[in-house]
Amino acid sequence: MGRTVTVATCALNQWALDFEGNLDRILKSIEIAKSKGARYRLGPELEICGYGCSDHYYESDTLLHSFQVLAKLLESPATQDIICDVGMPVMHRNVRYNCRVLFLNKKILLIRPKMALANTGNYREMRWFTPWIRPRQVEEYYLPRMIQQITNQESVPFGDAVLATLDTCIGSEMCEELWTPTSPHIEMGIDGVEIFTNSSASHHVLRKAHTRVELVNSAMAKNGGIYVLANQKGCDGDRLYYDGCAMISVNGDTVAQGLQFSLDDVEVLVATMDLEDVRSYRAEISSRNLAANKVSPYHRIKVKFALSCVDDIGTSTSEPIQWRYHSPEEEISLGPACWLWDYLRRSKQGGFFLPLSGGVDSCAAACIVYSMCFQVCGAVQNGNQNVLDDVRKIINNEAYTPKDPRELCGRILTTCYMASENSSQDTRDRAKSLAEELGCYHININIDGAVKAIWGIFKSAMGRLPQYQVHGGSSRENLALQNVQARLRMVLAYLFAQLCLWTRGMPGGLLVLGSANVDESLRGYFTKYDCSSADINPIGGISKTDLRSFIQYCIENFHLMSLRSIISAPPTAELEPLTEGQVAQTDEADMGMTYAELSVYGKLRKIAKAGPYSMFCKLLTMWKSMCAPREVASKVKHFFRMYSVNRHKMTTLTPSYHAADYSPDDNRFDLRPFLYNSAWSWQFRCIDEQVSKLESKEQNPTLEDVA
Repeated sequence: MGRTVTVATCALNQWALDFEGNLDRILKSIEIAKSKGARYRLGPELEICGYGCSDHYYESDTLLHSFQVLAKLLESPATQDIICDVGMPVMHRNVRYNCRVLFLNKKILLIRPKMALANTGNYREMRWFTPWIRPRQVEEYYLPRMIQQITNQESVPFGDAVLATLDTCIGSEMCEELWTPTSPHIEMGIDGVEIFTNSSASHHVLRKAHTRVELVNSAMAKNGGIYVLANQKGCDGDRLYYDGCAMISVNGDTVAQGLQFSLDDVEVLVATMDLEDVRSYRAEISSRNLAANKVSPYHRIKVKFALSCVDDIGTSTSEPIQWRYHSPEEEISLGPACWLWDYLRRSKQGGFFLPLSGGVDSCAAACIVYSMCFQVCGAVQNGNQNVLDDVRKIINNEAYTPKDPRELCGRILTTCYMASENSSQDTRDRAKSLAEELGCYHININIDGAVKAIWGIFKSAMGRLPQYQVHGGSSRENLALQNVQARLRMVLAYLFAQLCLWTRGMPGGLLVLGSANVDESLRGYFTKYDCSSADINPIGGISKTDLRSFIQYCIENFHLMSLRSIISAPPTAELEPLTEGQVAQTDEADMGMTYAELSVYGKLRKIAKAGPYSMFCKLLTMWKSMCAPREVASKVKHFFRMYSVNRHKMTTLTPSYHAADYSPDDNRFDLRPFLYNSAWSWQFRCIDEQVSKLESKEQNPTLEDVA
């Protein structure tokens, strides 16, 4: 009787609608799994077509090509003698489902539809799919003829069932189902399922990994069993980065951990476990055993195949390990860098162009590109041929092999300091010093001529020239003067991105990088269509606080000493006149709030779902040692006025790496309106009434209050 089972799980960098590439990566993962002795292989969610197909799921082509890929998998010698579990969309009775297809030796064992769909935040699965809401029920699914010809099956089971092999029982979960209060693994485990699988497309957010790991381990600690989790990795054509982290857990202990960030397109994790460990663990859980007497049994599909060998006494098993978590600073260094790499190699551009102002934000974006170069060089040194091939295509040199991140950065990153009469020598020097340390190709230009030309056109048409506020102008004039500088920088960024390589005798163009952080986007503290408008933005989902910590990380780990002066300088847009050669304008003074406050507002607005009055009530408690009620009210009202006045800017945000759960991204994540009554008359009146009550109570305390 076999005891030990060897299973494999994967993290695959699948790309929406890249059926050719997706097939190759699936086959490679199966081949690796078999070579390591695995008898079962699990892949990520919707791996055949790619998770990020969005409205392409409506197209019959997507379903057709998914079945064509499935046919190739069924026919491949690589898929013989191993249970393969792959993800694809399937239409059953004219209803589209997100499914797992489990097959063995050219026979489909089960098509298992997803039962709980992800439909919040970044996810819109209910838009394209329907959940299977009949637990423990199975129907006949009639296969397309192209599949029938391979499997000699007219129909196969479709629904909520489990596989009963000769030695164990396997049950499937899919991504969101692990996160629901009544996860399928609960009753599957009570009914005797010993191996649980989860195919995921779970994206990266700073500090999220521990939640996923704890969910898996706590589930198995309560019920006993083996949990196998696969995940999508890489940029699947959108703002999200799927961070891998495939894992295998036994009875609440992690026995195999995959990489969270990696440039490897295919990662396979294999572990060997003793089924008797599960059975003996469950023997002492009396509450589980009592529940097993009354559980409704699952439909079991019998499979004449074993995951274990008959004579496996003495086979070593995987031992528990301690999960190694990245710090938030490491996550910023690795996640956005991997996302940039995917975007660069798939867009087939020649590198990046970054307006480098000498401030924390643009310097952090530059450091992320530098980190990307570190990872690329490391992957090449470790023998990753795909990465080497991609580098050579990007720089158009088939003989090139990157060895030094600084040298590679010089080929891939072009930075530009765009000075005006309002720019200080300090920021110019900081930008130049960092560019020299990174090794990037750096340009210094002055935009004053272009600014004056624009105002010359305005004066010839209107007969007047605006003035800065410090020179006697109005706030309208002051803002218009600043915005022209900012917008010209965007125009120049795209001009240089298109022609920089041309002037250097090199082919291709550059992707323009934006550098507005999540807090400034939330507040709307940027000019619409200025140099924050770009092709992609690696820091658009990261707070100013986290970016400052990341800069410190870069000082310590990349030894970029020029960052010391950058992190100590007050953030400034440098769009207003200098005072005796020094910057007088600061971001926090302009915004009327600190970056630390902005992060709090964002989390309360999005994560806690607080409107003006609720936010006021929560901040009364949070800030009671710092602010009087009237000051709290003033801060909340100022934030909501500025938020609502500037909300229209969210419709033009550059696609950004999603790293914060309070991102204001109008396009996908934050579906609030962009036209508000910014007076908030009813809401603010409720706040004012509450402030009056609190102040009256302070001035006239009751006997009970005094006591």
